[in-house]
Amino acid sequence: MKIAIVGAGAMGSRYGYMLHETGNEVFLIDGWKDHVNNINNQGLIVEENGQIKKVKIPAMLPGDAVEIPDLAILFTKSMGLEAMLKSVKNILGKNTKVLCLLNGLGHNETLEKYVDSKNILMGVTLWTAGLAGPGHVVLSGDGSLEVQNIDPSMEVEAKEICDVLNKAGLKAHYSEDVIFSIWRKACVNGTLNSCCTILDCNIKEFGELKQAPQLIRNIIKEFSDVATKYGVELDVEKVANGIEAIYDPSQAGEHYPSMHQDLIQNHRLTEIDYINGYVSRKGKEFNINTQYNDLFTTMVHAKEQLLVK
Repeated sequence: MKIAIVGAGAMGSRYGYMLHETGNEVFLIDGWKDHVNNINNQGLIVEENGQIKKVKIPAMLPGDAVEIPDLAILFTKSMGLEAMLKSVKNILGKNTKVLCLLNGLGHNETLEKYVDSKNILMGVTLWTAGLAGPGHVVLSGDGSLEVQNIDPSMEVEAKEICDVLNKAGLKAHYSEDVIFSIWRKACVNGTLNSCCTILDCNIKEFGELKQAPQLIRNIIKEFSDVATKYGVELDVEKVANGIEAIYDPSQAGEHYPSMHQDLIQNHRLTEIDYINGYVSRKGKEFNINTQYNDLFTTMVHAKEQLLVK
């Protein structure tokens, strides 16, 4: 299958590498020029379990992509989704399936401006990855992936794509309710991303704090209150228990979440407005108290002002 990874940062590079290794024709699209140049000049450096290898995968800037893929997997930052879709619209053919694996909430509305709904797949991934530098991806932990079509008539095609992803070891399965899973994943990001960023710690270190259990439950409760307005029912304790399992180093405990990588490590703007900020905005719209998400949104934006020049 010809597959474009649109937004080939840490996670995009991981997916691109794993799909390439099982014989798919993969090309990487990213707006970071140094990253693209390094991949083309030396290959994608893949570091996993102390082993390093270089993998030749074509990479290009968004405006340079010309080939129409069978599948485009979106891994852009939330705030850059619309701009990226505009940049690559020439390669989104009438039969190109588009799988959105972005963190955060509300992306399906943006996608439908540029992609026929029958070609849209929404997904949730629990894989992790990091960048040690341009063209150098570090793989850690285990993961899984859920995928579902938006148009009910496209279930067969969605399941075929799941098969391709599974062959690459991505542990994909067809979801019967991906919107629920997107909200549940947003709770993971709304707790671990924002907390680890403000506290400047990894997931394991956060989980060891005596304040962590109550803090994540307070945040999740506000997510749950807003999700109910969209017909999504979240069990606060079950979601919290799932997050607490991630603290284990054999899962993702040693990992610094993507928001920490962006802001603390690389002084880049974050996706806070599509995670805690989304709940904060909807709380005001629905007259729901979201004081924890309000505070974390404000604190992350304040940190952005200090670090992003």
